[in-house]
Amino acid sequence: MANEEDDPIIQEIDVFLARSLLEKLYLFQYPIRPASMTYDDVTHLSAKIKPKQQKVELEMAIDTLNPNYCRSKGEQIALNVDGTCTDETSTYSSKLMDKQTFCSSQAASNVSRYAAAVYKKGELHLTPLHGILQLRPSFTYLDKADAKHREREAANEGGDSSQDEAEDDVKQITVRFSRPETEQARQRRVQSYEFLQKRQAEEHWVHLHYYGLKDSRSEHERQYLFSQGHGFAENTELIKSPSEYLMMLMPPSIEEENDKPMAPSNVLSMAQLRTLPLADQIKILMKNVKVMPFANLMSLLGSGTDSTAVLRCIQQVAMLVQGNWVVKSDVLYPKDTSSPHSGVPAEVLCRGRDFVMWKFTQDRWVVRKEVAAVTKLCPEDVKDFLEHMSVARINKGWEFMLPYDEDFVKKHPDIVQRQHMLWMGIQAKLEKVYNLLKEHSTPKKQEAQSARPLLVSGEQRVNMAKAKVKQNYGQLEKEFQKQKAEMKSNDISAKMDVSNIRIKEEPVSDEEPMDTSAYKGMNNGIVNGLHAVEDSMDSLNGHLPGGCIDRVAQELKAFVSSTFKKQFVLTLSELKRLFNLHLASLPPGHTLFSGISDKMLQDMVLDTGCKQILVPFPPQTAASPDELKVYALWEAGDTYDQHRQVLLEIFSKNYRVRRNVIQTQLSQECGEDLNKQEVDRVLK
Repeated sequence: MANEEDDPIIQEIDVFLARSLLEKLYLFQYPIRPASMTYDDVTHLSAKIKPKQQKVELEMAIDTLNPNYCRSKGEQIALNVDGTCTDETSTYSSKLMDKQTFCSSQAASNVSRYAAAVYKKGELHLTPLHGILQLRPSFTYLDKADAKHREREAANEGGDSSQDEAEDDVKQITVRFSRPETEQARQRRVQSYEFLQKRQAEEHWVHLHYYGLKDSRSEHERQYLFSQGHGFAENTELIKSPSEYLMMLMPPSIEEENDKPMAPSNVLSMAQLRTLPLADQIKILMKNVKVMPFANLMSLLGSGTDSTAVLRCIQQVAMLVQGNWVVKSDVLYPKDTSSPHSGVPAEVLCRGRDFVMWKFTQDRWVVRKEVAAVTKLCPEDVKDFLEHMSVARINKGWEFMLPYDEDFVKKHPDIVQRQHMLWMGIQAKLEKVYNLLKEHSTPKKQEAQSARPLLVSGEQRVNMAKAKVKQNYGQLEKEFQKQKAEMKSNDISAKMDVSNIRIKEEPVSDEEPMDTSAYKGMNNGIVNGLHAVEDSMDSLNGHLPGGCIDRVAQELKAFVSSTFKKQFVLTLSELKRLFNLHLASLPPGHTLFSGISDKMLQDMVLDTGCKQILVPFPPQTAASPDELKVYALWEAGDTYDQHRQVLLEIFSKNYRVRRNVIQTQLSQECGEDLNKQEVDRVLK
């Protein structure tokens, strides 16, 4: 209140908004001239404008009689530009620099907050500006002088060579044919600086007529700066609350934020990062860092962050390699993008980078030539993959950049096991795409390194399995007691003694455990942070109490039934891959982790109503035995059961059949003519 009393209101002024010159009014800012030479000394000779670019070019006459004008300098400039001869193309026809050209540039990209104001008889009239242009001298005449100077020098060097000698001079001409332009190449060309400059140059000049300050036309146009109607109905923009009026006068500065220099893509503001959701924070960090231990990630996210939530989010954007997290390939190479080096689509890049990541789950060293030979990608792309997660060592290859994180593996065995299942699925895909041989899918023997893997003998392996069984014994006993209580409640007399449960120390079952090619020949190798023996099945060799066996069978039957209702036909190899992915999605301690053999899986497939189709594949096929075993759902309960059975019998006689043969056979067996859409549906 004291400040308001010290600064009283002297006068209230009515403000009006003039609209007559809306989107037509420009503000020109002229360069500062010497104090002895005012703009009255200058006369506008011509003016022209490019409306789309808001570019103006003014030509002004210079008062050569002014005492501040240097006549000798003006004559020298005219001589350098036009030479001794004068014609219509001369810039200075009076042999004297008597005019100067000014070109404009935009002073501000957003002028919505600027207006021209006229004060008259206690009223303030505002007209919004459409543009603010700064005029600067143009020195194109100097370029013209340089061009003429070079022409004179070329003429002097050429001498008096005759026309006949010029005709005898034969020049070789190279003819080039341009390739068809792709859509991506066209977009890059349209966004290039040369293309934009060319488009700006193609816009035609619009010539203007200049009216002086005291001209009657100028006086008439100046009246449009005043509001034509003083009624409040025509000035509704100014009938606002004080806060709205202040917001109109000073809107948020959007263009200033855009004009700020952008930080490099690999530089993050931690203050801004922590305002984002946790999933976005982890994605941005992993996308920039590429490889990170879990402990470092927790330190970057700040104190108080829930580690369980971080583990849930990190698995969405990264994969576990040697106990460390490496960003997923599809995060670095999103869909519909391509390589900046070779133009290869993102799908191929993701597949190649996944191969490099998978190789590092097998060994700490990777050879660049081997990766390039398998993936068939250009050397620049392969180098990018390797630089994301490894360091080059002279005469050795590329070594994974971080040491093996044993602490994380010990603290989170469930995460490690789930990631291992995912890597098994990725390995199966890579083997199909790249036709990997055994030497590619088997880790090489590691040389002496700083983190040397343990050598485990057969006896030690058995002892470790015993210890693991003892750890799970408590859980098995709880399940047994629960089953026993349920049996008593149902008046089922079944007496079982926990002491009767024998833990077999060595495998005696004829059933072989499910084959996983990632383990073959690598008993001492590292598989995604786990030694092969540590990831062995803790299922008591597949022998569980009676109640647990029933639960495992129910879970396995539910998986097989739902899978074949979606796929209808599967090879054993594909079924095992889908089962591994299903295991990876289950919580730790699930009954299916007790160990499922190939025989159990195949028996369950046959028990659910499926049949094995003996497809006569050619003897020279390169498919594995699991890929040659084909199972199909015989009865799905839909209208196409009969058609599907006929089709399966056809393929049991020949592995390759023509479409017209299939359509004819279906029509004969089913007694009806099927159209193309129905045949396509059955084949699909």
